Amino acid sequence: MRRVMYVEFKGQGLAGSGRIGWVELTKSGCSFRYQGKELLKTKSGYKYNCIDVDTGDHYWVSGPKKRGGDRLYGGIVEIDEDAREEYWLRIRNLPENVHLSEYRG
Repeated sequence: MRRVMYVEFKGQGLAGSGRIGWVELTKSGCSFRYQGKELLKTKSGYKYNCIDVDTGDHYWVSGPKKRGGDRLYGGIVEIDEDAREEYWLRIRNLPENVHLSEYRG
C-alpha cells in the first residue's frame, strides 16, 4: 500500500530535514520504503520511530497533519514533486498552494 506521509531524518539530532512524499508500507506492516530506503518500525526510541536497515539512521515517519504542523521543532518541509498535488489538494485542502514545493512547518 502506498500513501503520502511525512518523513523526517533524525540522524543528526532531534530537528532533521523533513519531507512529504509517497511511502510504501510493507505487507507485514513492520517497515516502510521511501526513496530506496527500508525504514524498520521500532517500539523504542526518543523522538524517532524507524531505523534505516542499511545505515542505522533514525527517522520519524507519520501521516501528514491537515494543518501542516508535522515538524516537532518547526522549519522547512519539502514536498516531493510526485506528491505535491495529492498533499495540497487531498490532505491540506488548499488548492491555491498546489504550486508550492515546500512550506514552513
